[in-house]
Amino acid sequence: MRIIEYSGNPHEVQARISRGRETDPDIRDRVRAILNAVHAHGDAAVLEYTRTLHCPVIDSIGLRVSETEIASAYDRVDLRYRKALREAIANITRYHRRQLPRSWTLRQNGMRLQQRFSPLARVGIYVPGGKAAYPSTVVMNALPARIAGVGEIVMTTPCDAGGKVLPEVLVAAHDCGVGEVYRIGGAQAIGALAYGTKTIAAVDKITGPGNAYVAAAKQLVFGTVGIDMIAGPTEVVVIADETANPSFVAADLIAQAEHDELASPVCITISVSFAGRISDEVDRQLQDAPRKEIATAAFENNGCIIVVKDMDVAVEIANAFSPEHLEVLVQNPSHIVRRITHAGAIFVGEWSTEALGDYLAGPNHTLPTSGTARFSSALSVYDFVKFTNIIQCTKRRFLELSPHIEVLAEVEGLAGHAASVRIRRQK
Repeated sequence: MRIIEYSGNPHEVQARISRGRETDPDIRDRVRAILNAVHAHGDAAVLEYTRTLHCPVIDSIGLRVSETEIASAYDRVDLRYRKALREAIANITRYHRRQLPRSWTLRQNGMRLQQRFSPLARVGIYVPGGKAAYPSTVVMNALPARIAGVGEIVMTTPCDAGGKVLPEVLVAAHDCGVGEVYRIGGAQAIGALAYGTKTIAAVDKITGPGNAYVAAAKQLVFGTVGIDMIAGPTEVVVIADETANPSFVAADLIAQAEHDELASPVCITISVSFAGRISDEVDRQLQDAPRKEIATAAFENNGCIIVVKDMDVAVEIANAFSPEHLEVLVQNPSHIVRRITHAGAIFVGEWSTEALGDYLAGPNHTLPTSGTARFSSALSVYDFVKFTNIIQCTKRRFLELSPHIEVLAEVEGLAGHAASVRIRRQK
């Protein structure tokens, strides 16, 4: 791994790590054409793109995964997987139930004010395929929606050339309350969810990560439907001192690097010699890594170890980076953790590896990337509910407030607003 001795210039680090995913204009144009076709031609366009890009036999088997296929998936998964899935569902459900908001009412001075929450009616979950299978994405998206009380949860996910969806994904979907599963991926899946077709009814919101085409499609349909976020390549920052185990640090960096060639595996430490030990350990572990080529590319593109003079600078860099995942592997982590203001999730101590959060600690693993942790949060129950304000005023209180309303309306040049108040007072 590259070792950077930090000189105090944050641009030096930023120049080494090219994060984010600026949408390629060619990709955006192609995605817009796909979305327009789906909007205009519905199922026919979805079938055509799926037939061409993913599954030549899609016409003969149909877009929707049948209940029979889902039931048979249970016979094709390992019992250990079923047990692990149950544990994950229990932990994630327990955590997310604490997020359920409550409606409330405020009564004072002749006013009755309410904030009422209600779940979304229908949401679509996009579960990517391609480089790996992601049943954990199903769990992390479907469970908050179900806990929020969403009426209909549907899922789209790419199938293989023969039209098959991985049984682990189907089992997770069924166990988490997904009511409809469609074997389509890419921009055409996002278009079908956003605009609706004869087979797939439109949704109110789309959540879930995807490749550059999916990200561009979500950007383009936003406004027609809600979206959770635009997920960029994954990233981890590990703050480690010499008390950390270099093999643990290396393993956690590789765990993120294996996701994507554009992933950002970054370590911050205060010792050049310790940085060298971590680098050597990364090289050693990569030799036998099943996804060696992907991880190696990620380290070459965006991986580095930053050596700083003290932990104050480490915190400064971490907050500036605002990473998706931040691990704190130091002797006294609490001093650092309380000073971290920008991170999607923080993992404290050597036994709190990021993989724990990915699968079954409880908090959601769908996190803001590319520095957006500065202003956004993990996926949660709040993403699947909406709030409505209710205002009820007595005549007496209205008459007390009406002169002030008129003044404010006149300052803004909105004579009709002022008149709507004045006519009530005159009556």
